[in-house]
Amino acid sequence: MHVADLTRELVAIPSHEGESAAADFLVSWLESNTDAAVSRDDHDNVVARKGAGDESLALVGHHDVVPPDDAQVDADGGYVVREADGRLYGRGTADMKGCVAAAMLAFADADTPDEGELVFASFAGEEQGGVGCRAAIDAGFAPDYAVVGEGSTGYSGPGVTDVAVAHKGRRGSTIVAEGAAAHASEPEAGENAIYRATDAVDVVRALDFPSTDVLGHELSGSVAVTEIEGGSAWNVIPERCEATVDERTVPGERAPIERAEDIPGVSVRVDQDLPPMACGDADFADAVLDAAADAQDGAPEHVVKPHATDAGWLAETGTDCVVVGAAEPGEAHTATESVAVDVLERCQRIYAGVAASWLA
Repeated sequence: MHVADLTRELVAIPSHEGESAAADFLVSWLESNTDAAVSRDDHDNVVARKGAGDESLALVGHHDVVPPDDAQVDADGGYVVREADGRLYGRGTADMKGCVAAAMLAFADADTPDEGELVFASFAGEEQGGVGCRAAIDAGFAPDYAVVGEGSTGYSGPGVTDVAVAHKGRRGSTIVAEGAAAHASEPEAGENAIYRATDAVDVVRALDFPSTDVLGHELSGSVAVTEIEGGSAWNVIPERCEATVDERTVPGERAPIERAEDIPGVSVRVDQDLPPMACGDADFADAVLDAAADAQDGAPEHVVKPHATDAGWLAETGTDCVVVGAAEPGEAHTATESVAVDVLERCQRIYAGVAASWLA
């Protein structure tokens, strides 16, 4: 089966409000086309395994998507998939059902390893903070190595599929400033929560950005206040104000945003903390780079990604991860989302090459 045909079938299945139909398809295809042990959990995660050796390598993706644009849905509620100029268009083509299809085919074609275990895993809920991956980890999913099929194409050069050895995480926090209400004609009778919040914002603004080095590549984070809201009326001293802080984290480092709590009446609440990823095994990273070089005419490189993926959750529990996928910067989550068919073919070759070489 060609990767474009499998991608079309998978993309056509709506999976932004529920992943069960996509999981049904994955289980049915894997059971029909492989002799692997296939399992599915209550979260609609699908895992297939070949071999039973001590060392395990997983090809990892996710089958949920963000809500589609109106133009990406047909009259019956199905997803529209079309091909033009060597690209497949539709919600999930780039992020990331195309590479799920490439991994399925590579997994199906791979020999059962004599001394290791080859795993295919597609998780639900990646777009909701990795809920499926986290549930799988809690249930014991812990491969030694993983190739995660998120986008890594076009980083070192146009059209080149690179190997990402690290990516940033995201910590989203809320600065909560509390004061005391009073009539605005007597401001000294209250405590202005907006003033306290802006003092806290100044603290955050002065923080240094976190940074680290991963296999010789610098990975720099960022900290930014992105929203602020407070006050109840034009003539009332505000008693509450909140500001949102977006922090892009790096492995082993966090900006000390808790310093904002030195301001009277200010507290900091962490709302989301998606972990970063750093590959800790240079030999594995090099082996995947060799497979990527063998699969294309371009010269792939080790790169770093700005976006959090499920690789962060896996790395946090000890899995050495890299990210290799067909999506290019700017494609995911757009109304014109698409993926190049020849790059999907390339990713299938890369995944097959890693499976053959690393578990040899």
